[in-house]
Amino acid sequence: CRRCPVLDECATHALAAREPYGVWGGMSEEDRESIYRRKQALARERLSADAAAPASLSVLAS
Repeated sequence: CRRCPVLDECATHALAAREPYGVWGGMSEEDRESIYRRKQALARERLSADAAAPASLSVLAS
């Protein structure tokens, strides 16, 4: 994969389509699963931070 001219496109497709099997874009199934888990954890953290954030001053002034 290292020298493949479509490495980035292949990796992008594999992640977007959640390809379950094989090596895609130089990433194994385990590599992709790790990326999916990190993305999910970051999304959960953002949701938690948004929920815990205080209301904006403009909302409080209303």
